[in-house]
Amino acid sequence: MSKYFGTDGFRGEANVNLTVDHAFHVGRFLGWYYGRDHKAQIVIGKDTRRSSYMFESALSAGITASGADACLMHVTTTPSVSYIAKTDEFDCGIMISASHNGFQDNGIKLINRHGEKMEQEVIDEIEKYLDSGDKLPYATGENIGRVIDYASGRNRYIGYLITLATHSYKDVKVALDCANGSAWMIAKNVFEALGAETFVINNTPNGVNINANCGSTHIEQLQKFVVENHMDVGFAFDGDADRCLAVDEKGNLVDGDGILYVYGRHMKERDKLVTNTVVTTIMSNFGLYKALDALGIDYEKTDVGDKYVYENMRANGHLIGGEQSGHIIFGKYANTGDGILTAIKLMQAMLSRKMPLSKLTQDLKIYPQVLKNVRVQDKDRALNDFAVQSAVREVSEKLGDQGRILLRKSGTEPVLRVMVEAPTHEMCEENVDAVIAVMEQRGLVVEVKK
Repeated sequence: MSKYFGTDGFRGEANVNLTVDHAFHVGRFLGWYYGRDHKAQIVIGKDTRRSSYMFESALSAGITASGADACLMHVTTTPSVSYIAKTDEFDCGIMISASHNGFQDNGIKLINRHGEKMEQEVIDEIEKYLDSGDKLPYATGENIGRVIDYASGRNRYIGYLITLATHSYKDVKVALDCANGSAWMIAKNVFEALGAETFVINNTPNGVNINANCGSTHIEQLQKFVVENHMDVGFAFDGDADRCLAVDEKGNLVDGDGILYVYGRHMKERDKLVTNTVVTTIMSNFGLYKALDALGIDYEKTDVGDKYVYENMRANGHLIGGEQSGHIIFGKYANTGDGILTAIKLMQAMLSRKMPLSKLTQDLKIYPQVLKNVRVQDKDRALNDFAVQSAVREVSEKLGDQGRILLRKSGTEPVLRVMVEAPTHEMCEENVDAVIAVMEQRGLVVEVKK
């Protein structure tokens, strides 16, 4: 596991464990690394956090000090940086965001020239440099890089999204929750250009209100707005707009699993699901798999993280995949999760079939789920304990084809996650607790949290 960079970049509390010095040196390395044989160009986007402006300046200073150009898209979405890095042939892209986290956190997401998450070998080189204390050469004279305004890239991305819509949205009432984040201008522009009667909430960022009781992590605000204002549909984004959750006209949540079901079915019905496969993570709901089985659609299960979903899609030629959290990847159109693109695709399914979203999801029965986090002394020892494994097998056999159990370890904490999905909430609780009881009997548990 990398020391600084996780599956979604270098993330931490601004100027605590992700500092302006880190950002400067990441910029120094990237400017040098990509500029060894030509004048490198690196595109940068940011979300609306107060610290994003500071990190943008630090990254730009590092990049230009190493002789490369820093092209600033300003406040924009992660998928827009991915799109522009690829289409405008940048050496790489950087998105400054901590996604769905609170404003005090931030992150540096690195994107390669293909619009994908940065290769691990480059991440490894950056980490070595950050810890080495090595000095990189400074550019001098005319070789010093430039900081270039690149807002035009954001506008081209908006244009690209508009071209992907297959229907006019005239007479459709759409609510958008922009989480006071990256989507605050872009989403409204896209939906209004397509003719929707657009109503936007949480689109007044002030640097500290990003994701604050709003957006995809607090969907209840959008649910209430949709019902009270008689909207046809609502879409909620996270801080950098690479996620989207939907709300149907009745106020019901349609999460990533629901989106995969609706659009996977839509693709199959039009003979567009080329491999007849939807890529999910192991955390997708058991009900999704039952519904896909009923449709005759195959599925893959990856580790948690949109990175792993994308890798599976690319390796096997699958065209759609995603996570319950709303990271949905449409392989024909993007190399990363894209919240606004996801909203456009759901609109396509609704308008093509002339059905409200509630009708499109009526055959998807989401199973009750209980997940408890168990802090343990040694997560590998606890995970592989014979008695614990026997308890897991016993629950699995008892549930049969009416549910499932999942025992997995956290990637960052000494924690095991015990999750059960079953026909009733009571069955979930009972079976989760049965496994935890065995862990306690074995002296493996430090603390149990919901």
